[in-house]
Amino acid sequence: MKDALYVRCLDRLRELLALEYNCSPEDFLRRENVLTRSALCPGQRDYGDRPYYFHMVTFGSNAVVTAAEEMQGFLQGFISGRVGHWLFELPNLLPLERELEGRGYTLSPTFHMFLPTEVRGPVPAFSVRWYGEKELRQFYGDPRFPNAILDSFHPERPDRLAVCACDGERIMGMAGCSEDAPGWFQIGIDVEPEYRSRGVATGLVSLLKERILEEGGIPFYGTSVSGYHSRNVALNCGFRPTWVEIGAKKRK
Repeated sequence: MKDALYVRCLDRLRELLALEYNCSPEDFLRRENVLTRSALCPGQRDYGDRPYYFHMVTFGSNAVVTAAEEMQGFLQGFISGRVGHWLFELPNLLPLERELEGRGYTLSPTFHMFLPTEVRGPVPAFSVRWYGEKELRQFYGDPRFPNAILDSFHPERPDRLAVCACDGERIMGMAGCSEDAPGWFQIGIDVEPEYRSRGVATGLVSLLKERILEEGGIPFYGTSVSGYHSRNVALNCGFRPTWVEIGAKKRK
């Protein structure tokens, strides 16, 4: 039986990514790879004020790539005749990295991204405290929470909500979410070292996931390739791996 929530979010996701990749939602369902010229579009996730220099996504079949005009020639050859999801493997990324280096860019980390399902995570057995958008600003710059919240207030993708696990007055961990696109809330989690492996991360992320859904938003979650602890948290909270992305950033 299909998970209705997941299917609904997946359809919405294709619409969202179509804005970012300057393509149609159906392009993510094709067998052949797709290459477009990058452009900014209202409503997309807001990670900068310029179009992507290079960005690539797969749902496990083809790859959709968007990039600047000067990258089009190289990328046409890069994607031609290749299975899309294999383009994310190191042997294929190496020549791409060399091309980007020559243009003053480098590859970003590869992100594995998750959408919610109807499966609920465990109910936490510890005390929690909720913080709204303005209350969260007291935690900016706090080294305990590099993943749960941003480093400062970003009006283009503000931190909207967070929930903390409490041991008396001490915060054991925090799960927070930023609204990266209208109605799309990315969840991050941080747990103090001495409180790890106690279900704190899973409990907090589960609570925040369900709260976002109750309020009509779509929660999503991302990990790096090697972040298997974070991946397990996502799976235990009822998230499902859905898409993989990689991009480029200006070399320092």
